[in-house]
Amino acid sequence: MNAPAELLVDTPAGLARVTAPAPRDVWWDSADKDPDTNPSQTPLWLDSLCAAGPYRDASRLYEFERGHRLVLPLVARRRRPRILGAEESWPAQWGIGGPVCPEAVSPAEARAVLADLARLRALRVGLRLRPMDQALWADAASGFDHQPHMVQMINLDGGFDTVWEQRFGRRIRREIRRGERSDIDVEVDRTGRLVPAYYHLYRKSIVRWAEQQHEPLALARWRRTREFPVRRLEQVASRFREDCAIWVAWRDGQPAAACVVLRHGGHAKLWRSAMDRELAHPVRAIPLLYRLAIEEACDADCRRFDMGESAPGSSLAEFKASFGAEAFPSPRLLRERIPVSAADRRLRTAVKRLIRFEDP
Repeated sequence: MNAPAELLVDTPAGLARVTAPAPRDVWWDSADKDPDTNPSQTPLWLDSLCAAGPYRDASRLYEFERGHRLVLPLVARRRRPRILGAEESWPAQWGIGGPVCPEAVSPAEARAVLADLARLRALRVGLRLRPMDQALWADAASGFDHQPHMVQMINLDGGFDTVWEQRFGRRIRREIRRGERSDIDVEVDRTGRLVPAYYHLYRKSIVRWAEQQHEPLALARWRRTREFPVRRLEQVASRFREDCAIWVAWRDGQPAAACVVLRHGGHAKLWRSAMDRELAHPVRAIPLLYRLAIEEACDADCRRFDMGESAPGSSLAEFKASFGAEAFPSPRLLRERIPVSAADRRLRTAVKRLIRFEDP
């Protein structure tokens, strides 16, 4: 871990002390006191990211004159000149980052943090916001581009009986009951033992996704395994331990479907799911696994069940909505010295048109 460096900066909120990397004890204290902390805003997530990719801890602690502390999870690329690298919370495919603060952040404090990030020498600075923060921070983000993203979350207030009766749709309840009557065995692992079973299903899913999206299978395998290598799941499972549940549905001794659910405090997060459609769909294994994971989150007194990102109007968004998941904006703020992201998007769009790629 890098030795912490401290500096005093004059900000719109007065003098602030900035420490980087953020001391872990302060970060954990803030994460435990902030009721909206996502599992992906904890030190465990950062450590997993750094262990699975070419990143280092660049987190920042802001201490303002009025006594407020704010921790910003952040990583930077290793072995790359800072002026050619990125400092992000988080890189693409790593989900929601953003500030962790038990107290209400003032507009001046938000502007101060974003102004500090804008002064970093990195080629790109990115900040993915959780839904409850997006209005304040997006308004303060002068000079940052706003990239829209949507997440879907289930309100767990009232417990599982309320969620089942009032938030699950009738059709999904029928599918779950069908799964309960089917000849499948469900296992949940909190040690990482079932990582190979999940990744077997993930590789099976790549074939299905490639067919659905008109993507060459070789390209899909290269792209998907690069985005989500098995070591990423291994690192998360080994660090989160009890708070990383790998649910697997078995049929005739073979893995049919699986999902990975992370938890911190009152927030449960459906991180990943995969299936062998031929085995899983006839017995509705995925809806059954989701039902069990949601019930466990309710039993653990979680306040929300985060079902992850979806494209508005997509079949995936509709499927999540059938569980009662509501849509919330979760934008990414981006500032670049050279517009490399725009060029990358244009290149990806051109390739998609060439191969007649269809988004799910």
